[in-house]
Amino acid sequence: MTPTFGRPATEPGTGWAVVDVETTGFHPRQARVVSVAALAVGDDGNVEGSFSTLLNPGVDPGPTHVHGLTADMLEGQPTFGDVVDQLAAVLAGRTLVAHNVGFDYAFLAHEAELVGAELPTDTVMCTVELARRLDLGIENLRLETLAAHWGVTQMRPHDALDDALVLAQILKPALAGAHDRKAWLPVRPVHRRCWPNGHVTHDELLPLKAVAARLPCDFQNPGRFVAGRPLVQGMRVALSAEVAHTYEELIERILHTGLAYTDTVDQQTSVVICDEAAPTQGRGFQALEMGVPLLSDADFMALLDRVVGGTDVEEFTDATLSGDQFALF
Repeated sequence: MTPTFGRPATEPGTGWAVVDVETTGFHPRQARVVSVAALAVGDDGNVEGSFSTLLNPGVDPGPTHVHGLTADMLEGQPTFGDVVDQLAAVLAGRTLVAHNVGFDYAFLAHEAELVGAELPTDTVMCTVELARRLDLGIENLRLETLAAHWGVTQMRPHDALDDALVLAQILKPALAGAHDRKAWLPVRPVHRRCWPNGHVTHDELLPLKAVAARLPCDFQNPGRFVAGRPLVQGMRVALSAEVAHTYEELIERILHTGLAYTDTVDQQTSVVICDEAAPTQGRGFQALEMGVPLLSDADFMALLDRVVGGTDVEEFTDATLSGDQFALF
């Protein structure tokens, strides 16, 4: 079966674990965590538990001008192995949330692997992507910009605990905004609880569109979409650049309803989502050239509520291309 990506903002979850890490560098294979904070946050936005600590990485602390931590400050602090159980207690049963979650999750998973532990994390959510879906009309999606937008005060930027507290305060209005806009939450499954799995590195973490394009569909392709008729499970859907929603949200909804995502336009493509009636470039233009129908973003979203059931295909058994392998991490 296709892994589940995304979640309607109207569905209650089991809580969130808002996380921030400060590190000695940018790559988990070459750098270490020097500070970590995790806050257990309920669906109502209230903090239900917390954990934070400095860590002794056993190496040079790296960019002290960024995180403010020196070797003297970290000497005598616990190692990751000393605190992994306390961190796991906050993470257990919750969706891990971070601002650029791929970075934070990768470092925590690497630290866990080094001490022979596993993170009790099955799903993650990136607040950068969540904010992008809200169309806030702000200059950028940096943490400080979002904090200013929602009136949240930053006391110590790049301090793990302060950044986690700020993010927790941002999360509540962001979730409310997603609910009001009927936007899906960018919740992603994770199938690697320690780092690495043998061939994927931090630089190669795949975006959802790359993952989705390689996932087998559970339904046979019924052919081209016909205007005035419903979408049918198994239809192959491509996205042009001219769409209102983010690619990630559209792909999540495509997969959730049993459609198939494709990043190419060919004779097997059922429909291309495009907000221009007569595109002159890109996938929309390719669709017109090949006779593949176009469907606007808004019309496509409306049709997703009444997708017709498709014809099942035999269970996909090639482990080298199974859905689990192509999860985010």
